Amino acid sequence: MNSKVKIFLIEDNEGDIVLTIQAFKNADISGGINVARDGEEAMRYLRKEGKYAGAETPDLILLDINMPKLDGHEVLAALKKDETLRTIPVVMLTTSNSEKDIIQSYYNHANCYITKPQEFEKFIEVVQMIKDFWVTTVKLPEHLNYKPVTFLYPKNDICTTK
Repeated sequence: MNSKVKIFLIEDNEGDIVLTIQAFKNADISGGINVARDGEEAMRYLRKEGKYAGAETPDLILLDINMPKLDGHEVLAALKKDETLRTIPVVMLTTSNSEKDIIQSYYNHANCYITKPQEFEKFIEVVQMIKDFWVTTVKLPEHLNYKPVTFLYPKNDICTTK
């Protein structure tokens, strides 16, 4: 199985974008990272609208909560209501450790909720966890033509870090 995943990062903070791209590069996980800096741009990309008509469908979406235009909760709700997008795993990757945000994310069918660590080394550990769980455990070999199932709640604490 190819362990490289096509990642779509939805994040408005330039520092976090650079950190995330570098972490995935260092962990040798990414098969390419595309970035949207607000929720509306993200939805246009994922729905392949306008200039995004030829966009690749990502294997994994990393989604921040606090963004302009459409916030992460609105984007997540729209994704999970969309017949063609709902099976893409969504990892909430945010600085918010608010219980309300965590509950709302899982209510809207986030697959995972990770609070962004402040230290680069810890972020690398989180990235490795994403690879180990989503790429190795959840994503089956491509020849099976299978899309991961959306889980309402994680079965353990692997997907909720603070």
